[in-house]
Amino acid sequence: MAGCQGPPPVPRPAAFAERAEERARMVSEQIEARGVRDRAVLRAMRTVPRHRFVPIENRERAYQDRALPIGERQTISQPFVVASMTEALRLDADSRVLEVGTGSGYQAAVLAEIVGEVHTIEIVAPLAERAAAELAALGYERVWVRTGDGYR
Repeated sequence: MAGCQGPPPVPRPAAFAERAEERARMVSEQIEARGVRDRAVLRAMRTVPRHRFVPIENRERAYQDRALPIGERQTISQPFVVASMTEALRLDADSRVLEVGTGSGYQAAVLAEIVGEVHTIEIVAPLAERAAAELAALGYERVWVRTGDGYR
């Protein structure tokens, strides 16, 4: 119905305000400049605090156009790759996503800004645990993290 609104927005943790200018620049210079146009994807990339999904020693580089190590011999994908993969899915608020390979949890957070539910599975237990903790700390209640082999 016209004029109806959903529930009031849930207050975001302070992490969402941190480094917002860097995220905006990342989106403008690395993502929009390379052709990503989906408004929901661009908004999600501007919103999710990527620096929270990388180890402290790499946080200064979190918004650079590069993959970064996250431990356990794994990396977080560069921002453009995350944005272009997300755009290719053609998602909306009614979508549900199964992600195989949670990694840091960053992609799951980006997806959760767009879709109704994200279910993600990670075979490396320490990564799954860290991702689940960070997603919970940031208030992502519609992301379910499971430890296991996504190919089984």
